[in-house]
Amino acid sequence: MPYATAPDGARIAYQLEGEGVPLVLLAGQANSHLWWETVRADFHPARSTLTLDYRGTGDSDKPDTPHSTELFAQDVIAVLDDLGIERADVYGTSMGGRVAQQLAARHPRRVGALVLGCTSPGGPHGIERGDDVRQALAQPHSGAARQALLEFMYTPRWLADHPGPHHTLGDPRMPAHSRRRHLTASDRHDAWDLLPTISAPTLVLHGTDDVLNPTANAPLLADRIPGARLHLIPDTRHAYFEEARTHASPLVLDFLTTTSHQP
Repeated sequence: MPYATAPDGARIAYQLEGEGVPLVLLAGQANSHLWWETVRADFHPARSTLTLDYRGTGDSDKPDTPHSTELFAQDVIAVLDDLGIERADVYGTSMGGRVAQQLAARHPRRVGALVLGCTSPGGPHGIERGDDVRQALAQPHSGAARQALLEFMYTPRWLADHPGPHHTLGDPRMPAHSRRRHLTASDRHDAWDLLPTISAPTLVLHGTDDVLNPTANAPLLADRIPGARLHLIPDTRHAYFEEARTHASPLVLDFLTTTSHQP
């Protein structure tokens, strides 16, 4: 397992597969690289894929120190530096989309094209999930909370044909302190003032039936990022990228291959 070392000394595990121009895939909150396990091969006809285990997940270090989406972005830069990659395309979903916003805004020379999926600008301008969703996820019975999360991720029709395992429900190896640190990092994300500075060609994707990260956040991002394109994927929830992979993955690849990258 290769590791990069972040500026604060934390070791960040990463995984590089395939050949070609690298596409960085950034997972959701409290998830390791396994978030992309069933999807990453979709990109290998035209791209190599680079994932990482966020600090606190997978094989990366799990320090009990403050986390932020900006810090996660710095960890991505450490991985790129370790591999000698000067510039990569970036596709982030959920909290990974928040990290991708930080990457594109704060490290513009390192990001070619940008895809933001099922994510939010955060802060006071972001559209928060409803109280009913929060209550369902906060149920004291862990099995009931997990089932609620599963149903926010996927439609009943898809779940009936795909009994699992489901890799988008969180890394079971995470210690409690890392889960808290991830939650705080995602909740405190606010990129509203940074979004207009993003120069990377950007595609914003979202499922039309997403209540975990409400779909209304997608046009906010697309309107705020100069020249961004918006595409909503019908009848899908938070994990649109997996449930609608035959729609979403080719859409992303087409965007990446037709977008002219600025030097």
